[in-house]
Amino acid sequence: MAGGALGDAIGELAFRIPARDRLSDELDWRSELSYTDDTAMAMALARSLLSVGDVDPQQLGEQLRSQYEHEPWRGYGPGPPTIFAAVANEGIPYRAAARRLYSGQGSFGNGAAMRAGPLGLFFYGSPVLYEKARAQAETTHTHPLGVDGAAVQSRAIALAVSLDPDNDFRRSSFVDELAGFAQTPELRAKLAELRNLLEREAPPCDAIQTLGHSLAVDESLPFALYAFLSRPHSFPETLFCATLHGGDRDTMGAMAGALCGAYLGVKALPADWRAKLEDGREIEELGAQLAAHHR
Repeated sequence: MAGGALGDAIGELAFRIPARDRLSDELDWRSELSYTDDTAMAMALARSLLSVGDVDPQQLGEQLRSQYEHEPWRGYGPGPPTIFAAVANEGIPYRAAARRLYSGQGSFGNGAAMRAGPLGLFFYGSPVLYEKARAQAETTHTHPLGVDGAAVQSRAIALAVSLDPDNDFRRSSFVDELAGFAQTPELRAKLAELRNLLEREAPPCDAIQTLGHSLAVDESLPFALYAFLSRPHSFPETLFCATLHGGDRDTMGAMAGALCGAYLGVKALPADWRAKLEDGREIEELGAQLAAHHR
């Protein structure tokens, strides 16, 4: 939870300060690291899971809407407010409202994946993780790619949590596990390309050229995975890779940061960054509660 929030906050800064040295200086003197809608929605998902003990799409939708109405300035895209308005004005379920987006195709953006960290933690040992990820995603994202991206990120978090950072793991096996879990040909193809990039130790510029880094989940999620898997033992290096190469910087930072945080643990995150994270204590407490109540 803390890793995702830091990735989100630092990624948002990287839109204005895309040079590593200048960004590092900014992080040194800045007194607070403020998160965006990515973390706000992850916190809403965490609260919903802890409140219900499961994924309840309607209750989750209410949590997400309440979070938005309380802090609409967090940087939300057009999709969630449109869904929230339809539910409020017409009394329809969140999934039905989400289905209307983009001429009835639903969103294939990364919004359901960027908030999926709590789900991977809460259900990391569950054989029905994909079904839970689908239910979570379809509150706002009903396109098969939007669902699949959220499920793959959830599974990646679950795998990262289960690994021992003191022992090296096979990155190819990690990617193969995700490719077997994915259900869309688009994400499977990108994960195969990710595997090849990691095997030849390709630099970030090659990864961007191959994977992309847009708002589409089949671009931003594979690059976030690349940022983590190419440098898993260093949270700062993972984060700088995810956020300093253009594209959807805050969301790629949130996804990569959540993965690296799940793998290394909260104590491996830079202490000064943790101390400056907005609502940091609450975020870490939510993570601890999710871990204690995992299914």
